[in-house]
Order: sequence, then structure tokens, then C-alpha cells
Amino acid sequence: MKILNRLASLGSKRLSIIPSLSCRSCRSSSPAGPVFVSICLAAIVAFAGCGKRRPPLPPVERVQQRTESLSGVQQGNQIILSWPAPRRNAPNSSVQSIRRIDVYRLAEKPGPRSPLTEEEFAARSTLIGSVTSDQIMNAGETLTYTDKLELAGQPARLRYALRYVNASGQRAAFSNFLVIEPAARIALPPTLLTTGKEISEDAITISWQPPATNIDGSVPVNLLGYNVYRTDESQSETSEAPINSALVSGTEYVDRNFKFGDSYRYIVRSVSLGTEGAQVESLNSNAITVAPRDIFPPSAPDKITIAASFGRLSIFFPANPEPDIAGYNIYRSTDPNLPKENWTKLNSSLLTATTFQDERVESGKKYYYYLTAVDQAGNVSRPSEVVSETVP
Repeated sequence: MKILNRLASLGSKRLSIIPSLSCRSCRSSSPAGPVFVSICLAAIVAFAGCGKRRPPLPPVERVQQRTESLSGVQQGNQIILSWPAPRRNAPNSSVQSIRRIDVYRLAEKPGPRSPLTEEEFAARSTLIGSVTSDQIMNAGETLTYTDKLELAGQPARLRYALRYVNASGQRAAFSNFLVIEPAARIALPPTLLTTGKEISEDAITISWQPPATNIDGSVPVNLLGYNVYRTDESQSETSEAPINSALVSGTEYVDRNFKFGDSYRYIVRSVSLGTEGAQVESLNSNAITVAPRDIFPPSAPDKITIAASFGRLSIFFPANPEPDIAGYNIYRSTDPNLPKENWTKLNSSLLTATTFQDERVESGKKYYYYLTAVDQAGNVSRPSEVVSETVP
């Protein structure tokens, strides 16, 4: 307000000076007064509006326009690039929308690395492919691009970078540079074998034929060992981590961490010694699917004892060691030579306890008993040994 009052005061003084001039020509030709008044009025209007509330501005679009997290690995004769999928909160009409991601590669001779500017990389690199808008929209947390190489020539150092491109064809800055020196002598993948003996009661055994050559046809095979990968029904893609904790040196793997009733898909990759001592995996082997079903009966109950008392025989036995036992059946006869399928079953439903009280007995009679165990898949064990006791 002080500023406004000051401007008004100056304007008034200026206006009061002009009429006092006696020269008609001066009064008619001098524009100083009206110009000054205009300036003052404009200033007053500008200051007067500074306290008014204006409509809110639209939110600033924040779409990732480049990545600094490009990474990659060699797998067989391929380089698999990966990076976090960009956020997609800008409409297609926005200059910040991402319609594709271009992938660039520069092949150099191995040797000391020299710094490279974006301008130099842009002039010397080759556009080798793109990730489409559909792939971007359908991506999860990570995007990938596979570069298939021809490794029969001279060793090379490969430098990769990405560029995001918007709907108008404008390109963002390059991503970080990824430098990889692929090895040519990488073992071919093994060949998985179907033996029909993969499933046992406590393990799934996978076996394979070792590779005969490297991917460039050379021998001896550059082989450190193998990694085994498993995919179950809940997974759509192969896990990034093998199920073996250390490289497998032989040509079979025993998987004890499984569940009957589930289905598993296995692949195996050869592991070779790569550039600068790095371990490099082969491409995937052929896959085999194993669906283990429990057809294995539990062991027969043992160490059965009988305690006799007036009008009752009490039967005791330890629990079976199998973790999937559903219960037990108990059979009785007064004739030990009677075929076991003709003995009388005493329980109407599976016994879940490890004791049984037989009160339907007569004093002075001798009774014979045997038990069977039943697992959750319905498999029945062999009969136990026969035990007997006389009712007092």
C-alpha cells in the first residue's frame, strides 16, 4: 500500500505541473503526462491483482526419460540387456510419453577403455533394435532386450546404451553405457534325458548328456559345471536363481525339495569360463516336465504291544516315521492261520491315535492282531507282524 500511495502522489504532482505551463505548443505536444499516468495506472492494476487466487496449474508430468540402470549378461551367443521399466504416467499426446526404446551398440577392439562422449557414441554406434510401446505397456518391473551375436570372428568389446523416444519422435539422452567383452568359446547347453526313473519316494532325479563342443564348434569343451533351474505351476518364467547351491560337476541332479501332486519343469545350463574369469552360462537346454504322484506305501507299523486287563485288551504302537501318515487300521482274529484278508477290521474310520482299546473280548480267549498304516494319498502299508494276548 505504501508503494501504491507513493505512485499516486507522484502522479498527482506530475499532473499538477503540466497545466501550469504557459506555452500552448508545449501543452499540446508534450506526451510526458499521459505516458506517466498510463505507467502509474498499469502498476496500480498489477499490484492490486497480486492478492487474488488463480486457478490451480495442472500437475507437472514426471516420466522417467532415461535410465542409469542398464545392465546385461552373456548367455551362450546372446547378450541379454535389462533395465527397470519406465513409469508411464503421461498420456500419448504428451511430449513426455514413451512410445519406444531404441537400443544402440558399438563394437570396439579389446584394450584399454577410452572415455566416450554421447556425441561420439551417437556418431559411431548402430541402432540394433527397439522395444515397442506394447512391450513397454505390458512389462512388469523390468524390461529386457536380447542381442544375438555371431562369435566366430575376432574378439570384440561391445558398448550398449538406450534411448527413450516420445510420440513426436524426440529422443531423450542416452542411458548409462554398458560394456561387455563376450567370450566366443562358451559350451553348448546339455541335452536332458527322459529315463522313466526320475521319480522316487523322496527325490526327483534329473540327468543329461554333456555338450560335445563349444558354440563356435571348438573343442575341448569349456565347461566348469552346470546350473539347474526349476519352474513350478505358479511360475510363468524360469527363476533367475538355480536350485543348486554350487555348480553341479556330474551329469545328474537330485531334487529333494518337491511335493507330490505338483508339476515341475526343469532346464539345465552349462557354465563356462568367460572373459576376465567370469562365469558364463549357456542357452537353455531342452526342458522336461515331471509330475510326481505318490504311489509309494508307508512302512508297516512295528513294535506293537498289548496290555491285558479284565474285559479289555489295550494295544499300543509307535507312530510311523513318514510325515504324510493319515492313520491306521487294526485287524483281529482268533485263528492265526486265517488268511489276513478275512480278519475282522475293528475300526470304522482311520485311527489317528497310537492306542486302541478292544473291549469286545471274552475272558480266557486268545486274540491275534495286526495293523496297517495309510498315507494321505491312500497308499496302504504291508501288514505288521501279528501280536497276540489272552484275556484274563
